[in-house]
Amino acid sequence: MATLPRSSLIQVARPEPPIPLPERITIALEALGESAREGLLAFCVGVGLSVVHEIFEEEITQLVGPRGRHDPERRGYRHGQEDRQLTLGGRRVAVKKPRARNRAGVEVELESYRFFASRDLLTQAALDRMLNGLATRRYRAGLEPVGVEPKATTRSSISRRFVSGTTRKLRELMARDLSGLDLLAIFIDGIETAEHTIVAALGVGADGHKHPLGLWEGSTESKAVSQALLNNLVERGLDPERPILAVIDGGKGIRAALKATFHDRVLIARCRQHKRKNVLDHLPEDQRSFIGRKLDKAWKEANAVKAEQELRDLARQLQADHPGAAASLREGLEETLTVTRLGLSPSLLRTFKSTNPIESMISVARTVTGNVKRWRDGSMILRWTATGVLEAEKQFRRVNGYRDLQLLRLALARTLPAEEGQVTASG
Repeated sequence: MATLPRSSLIQVARPEPPIPLPERITIALEALGESAREGLLAFCVGVGLSVVHEIFEEEITQLVGPRGRHDPERRGYRHGQEDRQLTLGGRRVAVKKPRARNRAGVEVELESYRFFASRDLLTQAALDRMLNGLATRRYRAGLEPVGVEPKATTRSSISRRFVSGTTRKLRELMARDLSGLDLLAIFIDGIETAEHTIVAALGVGADGHKHPLGLWEGSTESKAVSQALLNNLVERGLDPERPILAVIDGGKGIRAALKATFHDRVLIARCRQHKRKNVLDHLPEDQRSFIGRKLDKAWKEANAVKAEQELRDLARQLQADHPGAAASLREGLEETLTVTRLGLSPSLLRTFKSTNPIESMISVARTVTGNVKRWRDGSMILRWTATGVLEAEKQFRRVNGYRDLQLLRLALARTLPAEEGQVTASG
C-alpha cells in the first residue's frame, strides 16, 4: 500500500514574523477586528482602494515628513511612484505605490505595502472561498466588487494557491508537538476517499478539549498504516508509557497497532453504534427493532458482569436462526463494555461509548472535500482532509462530562501494575 514519506509530512513551517506597521495604522487596524489581516481585508473591500492610498501616504509621511514643507531634520525624501500589485478581496489589483529614499539615497520599504502585497493573504483568501464550496472555475464570480480588474484569479492560479494553502495546513497538523498534551483518550477511525483510506486520530485531554493529532494515508485501515500513524504521534511527543483509553470502530488493524504501541497500557473500547449496526445487518428487517432494544438494554446496565451475561444470552438465542448475527455480537463483545467497567459518569459514558467525537470531525472534513470532482492522488486527498480536520477544530467544544474526567484518569491508573498505578494516580 502506498504511504507518503514521513519526512514529507512533518516539515515544520516557519512562521512569518509580524510586520511592524506605523502606530496610527496599527491603532486603526485594531479597531477593525481581532487581527490586522482580517480587518484590513474587510475594510478595503468595503470602501475601495482609496483607503490603501491613504495608508501609503500616512506611512510615507511618517518616514520622510509632510509633502512640500521644509524640514532641516528630514530623514529622507519622496521619489515618485511605481506600478505595483497588492492583494485586495481575494485577488491581485494594480496600484500606484509611492517611493521614498533616505538621505543616503537608499530605497525605503513601505511596510504597509509589504503587508498588502503578501501573497499569503491571497492564498488564504482562495483557501477560505474554496473550503466554502466555491470552485476554481467560479472563483472570479465569487469575489466582492471593488471596481478594479482582478488579477491572479484564473483557474490555474487559484488551484496553485489552494495547493499551497492545503500543503501548509497539512504541515501545520503533522508538525504539532504533542509532548505537552495531557491525553486520557484517543479516538482512531478511517476515512475512505477514492480508493484511499486516511486513518485519523483525535485526542481528548484531561481538561476535556479535543485535539486533532494526525493523519496517515493508505489503501485500508491495515495494521501497517495505523502503526505508521501511531509511530508518527510518538515521534512528536505522544507518551506510549502512559495509560490511555482508545475508542475504535472495531478495525483489527487499528487494534493491533494500538496494542503494539501501548501494550498493556491501552484499554480498547469498541464503538457500540458500529457493533449494533453490524449485528442488526445480519437480521431480517422485522427483527431488527426488537433485537436493537435488547442490545441497548444490556449496554445500559451499570453492572458490567450482568451486562455481559445479557449479551451472551442474546447471542445464544440468535445462534440457531441467525448464526451470523450471533457471531458478530460475540466478536469483541467484551470491548463494548470497557467503558462500563471503568465506572464512568453517565455523561462521560455518552462521550466514550462510541466514536461520535471523531465521526463529527470526519463529517466536517467530508463537507469540505465535497466539492472535489476528481481526486488526482493520495497527496491531494491527504491535503484536503488535513484542511477539513483543521476547519472542524475551529468548531470544537469540550466533551460531554469533562468535569468528571478525573474519574477516567483514576480508572486508567488502576489498569497499570500496582506500583505504576500508584505513581500515576498520585502524580
